[in-house]
Amino acid sequence: MANQLFLNLPVQNLKRSVSFFTALGFTFNPDFTDENATCMVVNENAYVMLLVEAYFKTFTSKDVASTKGSAEAIIAYSVDSRDAVDEAVRTALANGGSPSQDPQDYGFMYNQSFQDPDGHLWEVFWMDPAGPPAESTPGEASAAPQS
Repeated sequence: MANQLFLNLPVQNLKRSVSFFTALGFTFNPDFTDENATCMVVNENAYVMLLVEAYFKTFTSKDVASTKGSAEAIIAYSVDSRDAVDEAVRTALANGGSPSQDPQDYGFMYNQSFQDPDGHLWEVFWMDPAGPPAESTPGEASAAPQS
């Protein structure tokens, strides 16, 4: 099937990662799950492959980034409301995640972020379906989810 996205992330402890993301409401495809990897379903076209670090290394000749001092990416996903943003971050922090950046409120868009147990940066955001107000300044209108 075309137009699918698979993001691959190295993890130290696959069971811990599955427990963490299950608490956040994600599900996993058992057809693509074993002791080395699992396929986390974001939606019908987007997936996150959580790969045990040693297995992840078989797909690249580069070193795996240390998330303790470096950021390799910020993974952002949307939810249905501001309250859902707050709830997702509370759940992440209560299940082994750690704080990342302060919340950002643009009026038409609101986001918070956290680090998963492996230090990957995640951002949860809500955006008003109407978009930014017509009178917003160019910087406000182009604000994109990022920490």
